[in-house]
Amino acid sequence: MMISLIVAAGLADEIGMSNDLLWHLPNDMKFFKNTTWGMPVVMGRKTYASIAGEPLPGRFNIVISRQPQFDPGSEKVWVVPSLDAALAKAAETHCKEVFIAGGGEIYAQAMPIADRIYLTRVHEVFPGADVFFQEIDIRSWKLVSGLDFKKDEKHLHDFSFQVWERI
Repeated sequence: MMISLIVAAGLADEIGMSNDLLWHLPNDMKFFKNTTWGMPVVMGRKTYASIAGEPLPGRFNIVISRQPQFDPGSEKVWVVPSLDAALAKAAETHCKEVFIAGGGEIYAQAMPIADRIYLTRVHEVFPGADVFFQEIDIRSWKLVSGLDFKKDEKHLHDFSFQVWERI
């Protein structure tokens, strides 16, 4: 099973502030939905809370929490204590790919074992961010595709969809 990180990050690798996104990019939301549809999506408890505590429809939702009593409020969400347990649960789905969707600590744990990164690069710096993605080490990763978009009436920032694969 391929392990993929899916993330949107600013130019300084910012991904969030106060448990929320730093931007609103409708095409990034569509990209995330289309890319992860039908697959297991792994996220931390805080990331799950940031999406209104609702499971993502059409996907296997796996939430990592060190709090054994954590109740996700839905039987459609599997709660596990670690990244290893999340990957084992994802393997039970027999899907070809699992998506790690944050937050910062979960990305950091998954980076050394990831095969692919789906990165929406937002072409701006966001002061005040308090959660960051790891810098992509170009000695270990190769950019295999990229598609650039200019800001418009629905998107306040220039951005790019990038796919990186481990060398």
